Amino acid sequence: MKIPVVAALVALSLIACPLLYIFMGPALDPGQLEVLKTLLIITGCSGLYCFVVGELTRNNSQMDKLWSLLPIAYVWVIAVNGGMSARLVVMAVLATLWGLRLTFNFGRKGAYRLKFWEGTEDYRWANLRARKEFQPRWKWVLFNLFFISIYQNALVLMITFPALVSMRSEVPFNWVDCLAAVLMLGFIIYETVADEQQWAFQSRKWKMIGEGRKLEDLPAPYDKGFNTTGLWSVSRHPNYFAEQAVWVCFYIFSIAAGTGIINWSLAGALLLIVLFIGSAAFAEEISASKYPAYALYQKKVSKFFPIPRRRA
Repeated sequence: MKIPVVAALVALSLIACPLLYIFMGPALDPGQLEVLKTLLIITGCSGLYCFVVGELTRNNSQMDKLWSLLPIAYVWVIAVNGGMSARLVVMAVLATLWGLRLTFNFGRKGAYRLKFWEGTEDYRWANLRARKEFQPRWKWVLFNLFFISIYQNALVLMITFPALVSMRSEVPFNWVDCLAAVLMLGFIIYETVADEQQWAFQSRKWKMIGEGRKLEDLPAPYDKGFNTTGLWSVSRHPNYFAEQAVWVCFYIFSIAAGTGIINWSLAGALLLIVLFIGSAAFAEEISASKYPAYALYQKKVSKFFPIPRRRA
């Protein structure tokens, strides 16, 4: 992700979020503001931890490890302070299922250690650090501070705001809540299937390479180097698609709570979509540079939505 893109994301957040809050209520009452203060303290501590530890260890996956854990804490804090209403409990349970799944998937890649600051770093950070845009090092330090540590922590908090705006709702649990719950659970399952298919493919591929075989000598479809089977045959990023959809569904709960079809808590889901568009583009840039067949895959298969095209 290039520096101008990062700057645009931060600027978008600084401009759009206050405007959404002002013009697309509801305004937070004193009780909600107190909860927000608690959440902001957690977010601030997390951001400080990610920056300091990331710089000391040169492992910038500190936020990656917290990404799946913080929303669980945030939504349960809101649920407890909201009187554990049916809507908030369902939202908290679904956020927990989402977080546990994502934590497991990241953990089996070696991300977590007993010493929490250790573990395998996401390969994209090392790739990004090596680029000329982040030389000299002070540029990366600023990127780590403003984008990885501050912006991403703020974004993770923002995607849980639908729970915050629903906290004082007097609208009973209804069919819209049921719809949101079913859809969100469905996309969690969809993402789980996508990750399992990717894990099985990559594990088999690297096992054969570890046995001394060259990539081009592997049996199809492993010889391409990237997964084109299962959900990956109809979407280049089925996991990203589901991740974005999960938090759009989470927003639907705020509609069920009577806050209007469009309210300011939508900002988190929208910014998450923007982030994943940039993240997918960066990941594809890396894949295209490594695998000659990836360009054809890009032409034949949908980027996010599972729309069958000519099989790659």
